[in-house]
Amino acid sequence: MNFSTQPLQTAIAGLFALGLASPALAQNPCAVRRNPCSARSANPCAARKANPCAAKKMNPCAAKSPCAAKNPCAAGSGIDRKLVTRPKGTQLATGNPAEMLKLGETLWNDTKLSTNNLSCNTCHTGNASFQNTFAQPYPHYVAMAKDQGGFNQINLDEMVQFCLVAPMKSKTLAWDSKELAALTLYTAKMQKAFKPSAAAKGNPCAAKNPCAAKNPCAAKNPCAAKKM
Repeated sequence: MNFSTQPLQTAIAGLFALGLASPALAQNPCAVRRNPCSARSANPCAARKANPCAAKKMNPCAAKSPCAAKNPCAAGSGIDRKLVTRPKGTQLATGNPAEMLKLGETLWNDTKLSTNNLSCNTCHTGNASFQNTFAQPYPHYVAMAKDQGGFNQINLDEMVQFCLVAPMKSKTLAWDSKELAALTLYTAKMQKAFKPSAAAKGNPCAAKNPCAAKNPCAAKNPCAAKKM
């Protein structure tokens, strides 16, 4: 059936005209005259030096952002799988469980294990930045190991080594060392207390980082799509 679209178009145009004249839209910060994203001198999103949305050095969402390519949590370049793959026949060191856990906790907080002043705790304070898969028995899929090393699944001791090499920019521990065994044991303890729903509040790539939802270039920004 064919219906004329003219009355419908006229009605829509009338509603649109009424809407533009309404007080609500007159106060709309994205309206034509008061829109902070319009091409006027008062536009905070214009191409000014201090504009947080411009592609300049002061933009927290630009290339030098901690969420950019150089970010320790970003995909980054690939690493040599051989560095973090446990050699066949390797057995982790053993010792008194309580002493091993104590050593593991010390190493977990030790920035000297890295070359960039990071520790395991830097990214994982309060179970932060662990993916939900962390709750699964190892070996399992880990996004960072897949992205940077091509691992479809990885063992816990290998993941410890991976973190030393990737985010912490350091060297691996000896596979039969007491240190690797202790750090792996302590990480396993962390895993038991982990809840998949836990928020990654301490993760430098999580909600509070400059490139997350509350950043000046995000959805709540007066220049974002939802405001337009």
